[in-house]
Amino acid sequence: MKRTLWIGLGLTCLGLGCGSYYERQAAPLAARDCATLASEAEPSAGEEYTDYGVRAFVDSVRDPHSTFSVDVDTGSYTIARRKLREGMLPPAAAVRVEEFVNYFRQGYPDPAPGEAFGINAQAMQSPWREGRALLRVGLQTRRIDPSQRQPANLVFLVDVSGSMGSPDKLGLVKHSLAVLTRALRPDDTVAISTYAGSVETVLAPTAVADREAILDALDDLEAGGSTAMGSGLQLAYELASERARPGVSSRVIVCSDGDANVGAMDHEALLASIRAHRGRGITLGTVGFGMGNYRDTLMEQLADAGDGSYAYVDGPAEARRLFREDLISSLELVARDAKVQVEFDPRCVVRYRLIGYENRAILDQDFRNERVDAGEVGAGHSVTALYELELSGDPGPLGEVRVRYTPPAGGEAIEQRAAIPGELLGVEAAPARLRFAAAVAEFAELLRESPHTQTPWPSLLAFCEQALSTPADEREHELLDLVRRAARIHSALPK
Repeated sequence: MKRTLWIGLGLTCLGLGCGSYYERQAAPLAARDCATLASEAEPSAGEEYTDYGVRAFVDSVRDPHSTFSVDVDTGSYTIARRKLREGMLPPAAAVRVEEFVNYFRQGYPDPAPGEAFGINAQAMQSPWREGRALLRVGLQTRRIDPSQRQPANLVFLVDVSGSMGSPDKLGLVKHSLAVLTRALRPDDTVAISTYAGSVETVLAPTAVADREAILDALDDLEAGGSTAMGSGLQLAYELASERARPGVSSRVIVCSDGDANVGAMDHEALLASIRAHRGRGITLGTVGFGMGNYRDTLMEQLADAGDGSYAYVDGPAEARRLFREDLISSLELVARDAKVQVEFDPRCVVRYRLIGYENRAILDQDFRNERVDAGEVGAGHSVTALYELELSGDPGPLGEVRVRYTPPAGGEAIEQRAAIPGELLGVEAAPARLRFAAAVAEFAELLRESPHTQTPWPSLLAFCEQALSTPADEREHELLDLVRRAARIHSALPK
């Protein structure tokens, strides 16, 4: 069968002394306070985002523990990227700081033999606020050779309702899944199901050795009709169950704009059904497409319930990154229900603030409660969390990082620990990737109108330029471009 060529749309970054670091590096912006972003960055009619708020500082004497679920989602960053490239600021509620930070490589070393995670902790003076420090807590899972991963049993569940009928939706879905199909091994299996007014099995489970049959089935997909996501998910899980077995990574991949009724199930029943299937070894991940009627909240919740990750594809380049470059970490699980608990020493840390992870909070007492769901992490994944600290000045380690997880095959939970060194690096002495992570987080903080930051845009841009790695990778250059765009948009807002 002749295959259609899809062409992508052109979708138009502690000071300790006299002033903070950024004030010494760039002149302040002669514009109104960044808190005005909210009124100019409203979501388009029909789009849905959830505002989870912004974490406050915590007194370490009152509560020395910070506990949260690991998060490897990146959808928030790519949604913001699309908005900025289209000449607008993203809605503040669309910005989740951890998804910005975790989009970028940190270059952490591999874990020690026999361990699932390498734990890295490093602190630097804050480049943004005098008298503060930034702590980076990083996790790195083992990297594996593509030939050594488990065979994959995948079901592509594609939304073909009428709302998906534009090139940046179904057209980009077809392109993205074709990229994934070409990256799979012959011993992997793919099935394709669709949902609109009704559900349909487009392709029964098929070995990737017959790659052309899969690509032809993708090429034939057409949009039209209403949406019944609940029935579509039931069919997708049935198809995944046909080939699910020990030693095989089974996953449903939902591709949609999230603009869906759930059919016969209500919202909570749908999420409960997804949670039940993850107990049978079938995970679910979501990939978002399109704008205008996009439902970010639903797409994130589905992936959370399914023990999978949530991503958003804004163009062919992101499809290649997600489905080719990061394929292994998407398919090979290393840890289930991974939780992080940081315990600060009140003698050294006066107050702390976890930057982001607002909807990943776990009660401190539930860190060792195996009934509490947490995040799943794949091979080669890195996870980063940043804390803003007020230090007492007393010497000694700042505290301890603990990671607790369940092996992919089940069994007893495993806990790893690492001390947080007391050394506080100066801004210029800090590694480039630590400085860049600080820049990414501050960028997201400005976009989401965090009350904790008033960094001028030119100062952030100057810091980003100086924080690039040598050599800088493509993602870092892209971030620099986005900061420039955001600064330009902000400066043009009515005064």
